[in-house]
Amino acid sequence: MLDIEVLRQVELFASLNDEQLRWLCEQGKEVWLQAGEIHRAFGDPADQVFILIDGEVQITQQIGNEKIVLVNYGSKTLFGELLLLTGESKLPGTGTAVQPCHILELEKDIFWQMLATMPSVTTSILQTTAQRLQELQSMSQQREKLAALGTMSAGLSHEMNNPMAAVRRGVGELQKLFQNLPSLVIQLSQQQLNKEQIGYLASLQKDVIARQQKSAQIAPLTRCDQEDELIDWLEDHGVKNGWKLAPTLVSVGLNGEDIDKIIQQVPNQSLGDILSWLEATLTGLGLLSELEAGSARVSELVKALQDYSYMDRAPLQEVNVHDGLESTLKMMQHKFKDSVIITKEYGNLPRISAYGSELNQVWTHLIENALDAICHQGQISIRTKCENEQVLIEIIDNGNGISPEIQSRIFEPFFTTKSVGQGKGLGLDFVYRTVVGKHKGDIRFTSCSGNTCFQVRLPVEIKE
Repeated sequence: MLDIEVLRQVELFASLNDEQLRWLCEQGKEVWLQAGEIHRAFGDPADQVFILIDGEVQITQQIGNEKIVLVNYGSKTLFGELLLLTGESKLPGTGTAVQPCHILELEKDIFWQMLATMPSVTTSILQTTAQRLQELQSMSQQREKLAALGTMSAGLSHEMNNPMAAVRRGVGELQKLFQNLPSLVIQLSQQQLNKEQIGYLASLQKDVIARQQKSAQIAPLTRCDQEDELIDWLEDHGVKNGWKLAPTLVSVGLNGEDIDKIIQQVPNQSLGDILSWLEATLTGLGLLSELEAGSARVSELVKALQDYSYMDRAPLQEVNVHDGLESTLKMMQHKFKDSVIITKEYGNLPRISAYGSELNQVWTHLIENALDAICHQGQISIRTKCENEQVLIEIIDNGNGISPEIQSRIFEPFFTTKSVGQGKGLGLDFVYRTVVGKHKGDIRFTSCSGNTCFQVRLPVEIKE
């Protein structure tokens, strides 16, 4: 049996008399662990509290391929009481000995009896529990911010990939084009063209540029047929590299009849050089349009990121809820497959006093949960309207719904319906604390098969 003087060294029990200490030592079970040994594993019953006489225990949680450290407990410490006080039935993490450990284990019935008969211990435990709850809240907030950052990073990486690839390709093609342009200009200048013919080419260049700006999309099969016809026409008229020129010329609507008109104005032997010059002009302008579109898309994404994170803005300010929802949807665009239908019914909302960045994380979690509920194949509806001095935001999905047996627990910390490694069990806890605790609002939900609706109500002004 553990010596009572060893237990007295634990600050929590320092004020107990010998009889009380002896009773605890008799009721407890001593356990010794070597460094690296598991004390309790994730999912084990939460039916005991532990007094760490000596050593260090680390509590971790496995998230995918990553092991997250929740907390470290050192010598002369009681732990495990928070789960009993909050009614948890299973352990949310795995406890591992960091160094050789000496632990006294107490069954939950003994723990409750200790609280009932030892007031000084009860007071200390409640004070420690309050402090640990604050630490847990702060920790989960930081984790949710990191999770939101991860969502943003993944979204930005995916969404920026295409425009940045287009920009890189465009720059490379323009470099090649500019290297070839001098030789094209020299070849064209060697053609014996009079003043009227040069004026005609200037007019022709303006015409094809105007055609390019107004050109409509051509069906792929039709385009292939037109290109083949133009290639044949160019070969018949002795124009080399017709296969290279035809796609660009067809894209602006030029055909054999149009080129016949060109021949009527300039010498036939100069046709190849003129068409090459026109093709280079149109290709260059097309590449510049792609660069403009790519850079505009990147700029749009950066603006969405700034709107989502409220970068360089005060934490509490007047925000437009619809802007926040839209920036969140843009950041999550990569997750919306063609099989996901997003519908929006926005009412006339006033600007509200809010912590914009954290509010956007609320929308992120609720929309992500809706996507999971429909297995990325179904419909998500977002509706807003004004209710007296509050705004109402509804996020609705047509998934399978939340089982009635667990509906009362979904806002609990670490509770998740997802399989091990997929859910952190922090998202809806963060949503609840942000909406109710920080914004003095309200969140509730209704759920049945085919219709789950989360309702967020926020005051126009936060009243402390």
